[in-house]
Amino acid sequence: MIKPLSRRHFLSSAAMFLAAPACANAPAQSLRPVDRGSRPTAQPPRATKTAEQLVQSSGLTGRTAYAVADPASGQILEIKDEIGGLPPASVMKSITAAYALARLGPARRFETHIIARGTLEGDTLKGDLILAGGGDPTLDTDALADMVRRLKETGLRHVSGGFFVWGGALPFITEIDRNQPDHVGYNPAICGLALNFNRVHFEWKKQGNQWATSMDARSDTLRPEVRIARMAIVSRSLPVYTYKDSSGIDSWTVSREALGQGGSRWLPVRAPDLYAGEVLRVLARAQGITLEKEQRATTAPSGPVLVRRASEPLTEILRDMLKHSTNLTAEMVGLAATKASGTAVTSIAASAAGMQAWAEQQLGMRNPKFVDHSGLGDASHITTSGMVSAMIAAERFGLTALLKDIPLRDERGKVNKAHPLQVIAKTGTLNFTSTLSGFATTAQGKRLVFAIFSIDAAARRKIKTEERENPPGAAAWNKKAKRLQQALLEHWAVAYSA
Repeated sequence: MIKPLSRRHFLSSAAMFLAAPACANAPAQSLRPVDRGSRPTAQPPRATKTAEQLVQSSGLTGRTAYAVADPASGQILEIKDEIGGLPPASVMKSITAAYALARLGPARRFETHIIARGTLEGDTLKGDLILAGGGDPTLDTDALADMVRRLKETGLRHVSGGFFVWGGALPFITEIDRNQPDHVGYNPAICGLALNFNRVHFEWKKQGNQWATSMDARSDTLRPEVRIARMAIVSRSLPVYTYKDSSGIDSWTVSREALGQGGSRWLPVRAPDLYAGEVLRVLARAQGITLEKEQRATTAPSGPVLVRRASEPLTEILRDMLKHSTNLTAEMVGLAATKASGTAVTSIAASAAGMQAWAEQQLGMRNPKFVDHSGLGDASHITTSGMVSAMIAAERFGLTALLKDIPLRDERGKVNKAHPLQVIAKTGTLNFTSTLSGFATTAQGKRLVFAIFSIDAAARRKIKTEERENPPGAAAWNKKAKRLQQALLEHWAVAYSA
């Protein structure tokens, strides 16, 4: 059943969290780090504490690394760089954005097609209908409904053959990071056909001694219910959720004790192509078009394209990705960028290795380790000096224009719109991990490029599986990390404003 819904925005809840010859297009200026622990080239005027003293007085446990440089000359002004690097978290997405811009081009659009494999005779297709994905990470139920309306305009009402879905434009990957809890919506499956960021909406409301539940593919205006994901309420305390694949059906259970009076959350979809197919079939039925149950196509489809839907240009997709930190988008555009280089793409790790080689050659990074495109996996490591190098080099690909404004706050934690320091950057957050990298402009117009990475690895290791989504102490630790990031930026603004 399709029900209307007041306007919502998917991205607002998405987050949590061909190789060129060597030296081709290398950064115009090399970074020249000073020895660790030495003083910066200019003595900070009016500075009451050094950067290292700010770290020591922050109350932040674990390790913090930082680097700040002059983007015009490439000279590092101050550095505390952990050997071997630290996890970049979602700051990794800024590297992915530059990689996608370079490999795919800023005007690239991803197309989704409805294809006829047969002939249209009157209102009947004598053959099969195919929904074929082209790697669009932003396709949602509203867009799919528009495709169905345009399909109806062709006069089609019946299909004599089967209804197939094709997601083979990208490899099928069951999850981004296997170390995440089963139920987190930011860790879905991936293939070339995505819908609603490959998430299904679970909602519950208590009615007497029972709960009314729904699983739907909601978008801004629609909420078609689906059967490919099912939920059962069981009596137990922990775990809150369990998952298993029941012959292609996402079978979930939830703890009765955890439900309360009502609520909702997004759950990951493990068969995104079939999910999109079911939703299209439901929407088609509402338009008077009858389709058989969706099946996976085993080969790339061919035939007349009845409906074509193009995404927004890549620049807009990446802008939203960086703003909302959507993992699915990062992985899909990263995979597409590797595929565009002519390299066979078989996994996220293999694609990330391709991006790593590109970053070393094109962004001047030294010995980074990438395991994905989103930063969700904590086995990725980047030094802050390497991140600063990458940020400077990535300006020529247009990355800077896509970074989001980072508001600075007053002593009470309120956003200070009059703050003289302007910051555009990418943030990153994992449990007991907080990162920030981008550009700051002082009131005097001086530009600085920076990277600040903090992690408490010991605290991360102690997190129990059932606590990974919101472990005790992580939120308070993250607040301290954010305060330290602002303190360091304000210190550098004073020290290097000339």
